[in-house]
Amino acid sequence: MIIKLANAGKRFNRDWIFRSLNFEFFPGESYAITGPNGSGKSTLLQVLSGSMEVSEGKVHWLEKSKTLDDEKVHQYISIVAPYLELIEEFTATEFLEFHVKFKKLIPGITIAKILQLIGLENAANKQIRYYSSGMKQRIKLAQAFFSDVPILLLDEPCTNLDTAGIALYHQLVKEFAGGKTIVVSSNDEVEYSFCKRIIPIMAYKSGGAVNGLV
Repeated sequence: MIIKLANAGKRFNRDWIFRSLNFEFFPGESYAITGPNGSGKSTLLQVLSGSMEVSEGKVHWLEKSKTLDDEKVHQYISIVAPYLELIEEFTATEFLEFHVKFKKLIPGITIAKILQLIGLENAANKQIRYYSSGMKQRIKLAQAFFSDVPILLLDEPCTNLDTAGIALYHQLVKEFAGGKTIVVSSNDEVEYSFCKRIIPIMAYKSGGAVNGLV
C-alpha cells in the first residue's frame, strides 16, 4: 500500500501546520517525521491515518494502484499515540480480544504469546486501570505491532517507557515490523534511529520547501 500526499496542507484557523507537501510513502520503508514540540508532527500523522482531513491538496491511499475509499483506510493502518486511550475496564486479555474483532493478528501469533512477548503475562487478567503508565504503553504497542496491516504509524512510541521498555520497542520493530511501512513521529532520535527517510515538518511551513526531505 502507498500513501501519496499531493500538494497537501493543513491549517487551524489562520495558522498553517504544513503546506505544499508532496511525498509518497512506499511499502516496507521507514520514515520519521521530526520537529520540535507543537510543530505539527502528530497532525501530519493523523492525516496519514485518515482520521483528519487536509485543508488543501489531497491524500491518496493506493492498494495495488487502486485508490481506496476513505472509509476503508483504517483497515490497513495501526497506530500508537499518546492521545489514544485504552479501555481501562478491560483486562489486557479482554482488550486484545476486543481489538482482534476489528483487526486480525499477524499469522502465527496468539494473545497469550503477545502478552508473554511484552512481559505482561503475569498481569493478563488484571484490569488495565491498575497498570502503570509503562505497562499501558506496552499494550498500545502490542495492539499496533501485532495487527496484520501493512502500515504502522507511531507517534512518540516510547512515551512512559523505561530502558527495558525502549529495548522492547526496538525488538518489536526488528522482529515484527518487517515488510510494513513505518512512520514515526518524534523529536527523540532513540524512537526513530532505524528510519531511512526524514521528513522535517518545519520545512513545510508557509508554502513548503523544495528540498525539505533528507
